[in-house]
Amino acid sequence: MQPGEMDMSSELPRPTDNAFLGKDIKGGSHEPTYGGALSFMRRRYSRDLSGVDLAVWGIPFDASVSNRPGARFGPQGVRRASAIFDGDPQYPFHIDPFETLACVDYGDCSFDYGRNADIPGHIERQASEILASGAHLFSVGGDHFVTYPLLKAHAAKHGPLALVQFDAHQDTWPDHGDRIDHGTFTGRAVREGLIDPERSVQIGIRTHAPETCGLELIFGYEMDGLGIGGAIERIADRVGSGPAYMTFDIDCLDPAFAPGTGTPVAGGLSSREALSILRGLGSLDFVGGDVVEVAPAYDHADITSIAGASVAMTYIGLLAEKRLRSD
Repeated sequence: MQPGEMDMSSELPRPTDNAFLGKDIKGGSHEPTYGGALSFMRRRYSRDLSGVDLAVWGIPFDASVSNRPGARFGPQGVRRASAIFDGDPQYPFHIDPFETLACVDYGDCSFDYGRNADIPGHIERQASEILASGAHLFSVGGDHFVTYPLLKAHAAKHGPLALVQFDAHQDTWPDHGDRIDHGTFTGRAVREGLIDPERSVQIGIRTHAPETCGLELIFGYEMDGLGIGGAIERIADRVGSGPAYMTFDIDCLDPAFAPGTGTPVAGGLSSREALSILRGLGSLDFVGGDVVEVAPAYDHADITSIAGASVAMTYIGLLAEKRLRSD
């Protein structure tokens, strides 16, 4: 040891800054929830995907919103909120998924905010590079337009996908193929063959668009009669056994549970209902997923960011359970 250097060989009382200093990409970090460098669930920040099962990736883009902007801060908000979950067995799975899945925080998508027309291509290419490594990709938006280039990247690898979309909106408004619009991506994905509408379903819908594009709809008002079990059954029957992509617009939740979003609509699902439905979809073959439209500037006490982080963690729990069943 040179003069002036600090001896770090002795064990610290509690580890800190696992996002940069973690020695292993598996397992929880157990550092204080209120301090340290923030990454998603304290996962190591890394662009090295060697041996990685899951990459969590931020896409801070919100230039396609039709109402309130601010979802560009969604990745920051979800990362910040996720810190409270680190190091414990994750409810309701009774396991730490990161003991099973090697996971990194891949940081954020790179693009020039002043060249919006180029951004879809950047998202698609960078997502394709992650998928080419063999890692599973879970993305954090950003507004809902980002799902369109993500679907292009996933469909290029897996073929047409079943779309499982939690949302207040159908996102099937008219689009001539050249718009950057968070309200048109689903219709465009159907027309381009990225998703199979006969296997796709939208949950929590509370608005009307000119067309359904062949997707099955589960309206918000149906939930009381249908119940969580009924919703799970309808989704599973619709999707079947083929590859599926899960996208969760946080405005699927009622504004009481997610005020921090750009286009809130009353009458939505509670956090418990939505998370319970997602928890019941472990039989589906999810090949990718995202959570979008978290806009922290309109939030209170991180309610919406916590909900977004919980969606991500529930999805990751499903992946960990699937891995454990296959081992």
